[in-house]
Amino acid sequence: MDGLPADLCLKIFCWLDHQNLATAQLVCKKWSVLASDNALWSNIFKERWGVDNATFYAPVHPKSWKDVYFVQDRCDRVGLGLKIVREGDNYYFVHQGEIQRYLGSRRSEARAFDSLNSENGYSGTKSEEEPCSSILDRILFFIGDLEAASLHAKRSRLQ
Repeated sequence: MDGLPADLCLKIFCWLDHQNLATAQLVCKKWSVLASDNALWSNIFKERWGVDNATFYAPVHPKSWKDVYFVQDRCDRVGLGLKIVREGDNYYFVHQGEIQRYLGSRRSEARAFDSLNSENGYSGTKSEEEPCSSILDRILFFIGDLEAASLHAKRSRLQ
């Protein structure tokens, strides 16, 4: 597709869904720019949530339709309230579908815990990559783990 003109690439990309379009952005710089096209994401938003919602949720500068799409998708998945969301090993603090704060990853939390233990004379490996987390971050990680652990139980109750 390197030799294809940009407008032809965009016509091909318009056949992709949001997941494949997001994946296409990872291929190369050209695809990243083309797959981030505002018109593509606007059309995908309208297909999923309708023209009325697109009018209501239209992006305000500096946000793009891609940003609006992912916020609305996150709202559908986790709701509008305050949530701690775990995606892979990463935790995020989310409010009304928007990521308010990156809380870190489970792996970095383990390194910070090992670092704290070694500083206090406990056995463990010392990590110099990240400083010790604050108590608030530890509480948020704990709540996030509880949320993730209880998700399966919640789903099985609903079925």
